[in-house]
Amino acid sequence: MNSRIFCFFAVLVLSVSVSLVFYTLNSPEQKRLWKLNLSVSSILAEACDALIEEKAFFVQENTLKTSFGRTSCTKYLIQNHYITSPLSAEEAAFPLAYIITLHKEFDTFERLFRAIYMPQNIYCIHVDRKATAKFKQDVEKLLNCFPNTFLASKMELVVYAGISRLQADLNCMKDLLESGVRWKYLLNTCGQDFPLKTNKEIVQYLKRFKGKNITPGGLPPAHIIRRTKYVHREQIYSFASFMLWTFVRKAPPPHNLIIYFGSAYIAVTREFTELVFRDQRAIDFLAWSKDTYSPDEHFWVTLNSIPGMYDFPPTMSSLLTYVILLWDSPRHLRQEACRSPVGIGFWHAEQGWNPGEPGIGPVPGWREGEKPLISSYNCH
Repeated sequence: MNSRIFCFFAVLVLSVSVSLVFYTLNSPEQKRLWKLNLSVSSILAEACDALIEEKAFFVQENTLKTSFGRTSCTKYLIQNHYITSPLSAEEAAFPLAYIITLHKEFDTFERLFRAIYMPQNIYCIHVDRKATAKFKQDVEKLLNCFPNTFLASKMELVVYAGISRLQADLNCMKDLLESGVRWKYLLNTCGQDFPLKTNKEIVQYLKRFKGKNITPGGLPPAHIIRRTKYVHREQIYSFASFMLWTFVRKAPPPHNLIIYFGSAYIAVTREFTELVFRDQRAIDFLAWSKDTYSPDEHFWVTLNSIPGMYDFPPTMSSLLTYVILLWDSPRHLRQEACRSPVGIGFWHAEQGWNPGEPGIGPVPGWREGEKPLISSYNCH
């Protein structure tokens, strides 16, 4: 009798255990967990393969969802957690001016804008005239939700490495000077950038320079001198635009200026920006630069070396720890670590992942204890 009772309970316990295990393994939660683990493993494997093959990797499911275009401005600001009042007295007393140049990828621009937006700052957006009508409409619709943002009063048809790229920044600079905001520093970015530090951290970093400009650069290597030694002309056609190299020698730079070469991305004071439009040396140098190759990479750093305008001597070392220029070949410049002012640098990944873009990918390794404030893919 006892053995029968024992067998009965043993069978009962076994049956319950089997049922419980079967239910657990087939429960919706467990299935989702299996699916998640399989999905994560698969994604990581694909990401590693892409990294090894130096290819970009994108996961559609990781795209940040936005309510843009489907709600009113008020709801959009609330749903997307825009900051609508200064977060500190320090930031309120130190407004920044931003230039953002765009020509594609509205979703990426929206992500950048949401990350850097502060109500005390002011933002000028330059949209390339080559951009699609839909892209322009989306940008304008977004900016209409904010009182401290506007489109540049004059849009350029930007040619890569042409004067039009520099002129786009200059157009916004002039507009920002004419705005009612007494900003302290101006930073230029492109629509595929992304901040890695907060507005307060950027403000505190810039205050350390005590009114000096950050225009990293140095004397150009021999194979770069051709950019300003010979005439280069923008060529614009319905099917393409490019720079035409010629063998016509240019006249020497005006005012015996020494040409420096550096980053197109800068952080400059309001006073310096005003001098760009007032100082005759700056005016003459801009005119001289109009038929050079990639004038945005020599204009700012050269101006900042002029006595009376210069605040921060051009250098590739010292504090400029994030401006590392490497030439893979005589004609190919690769800016390995970042391409702009130290501390407010722009991560430049010619191949691979950009934190400003949707999806996942390998995390860049910064110098120990430091990292730039802005991350960027490729603006061109």
